[in-house]
Amino acid sequence: MVATIIWKENILEDLEGGLLEYKTVGEFLVGIKKEFGGGDKKSVKVVELKRLEQEGKIMKEFKKGMSGAIRKKLIKAKRSPTSIEQ
Repeated sequence: MVATIIWKENILEDLEGGLLEYKTVGEFLVGIKKEFGGGDKKSVKVVELKRLEQEGKIMKEFKKGMSGAIRKKLIKAKRSPTSIEQ
């Protein structure tokens, strides 16, 4: 019982501090199942695949919206930028 209270406090602190983010309830539940060893592997993998698929769609839309000049500079860059400022 004490471990779950400590876990809850740590999660809330990380969420409030922006160190942790769950985009869906399913993603949050997978995190809980992984942390405490519950849930079947299949349901955990399904949620992870959905998250990856969604991220892929977001990246495609991001690339579509990016100007051609910026895309060309990124392709030619020797080092990938690590922040938006770069």
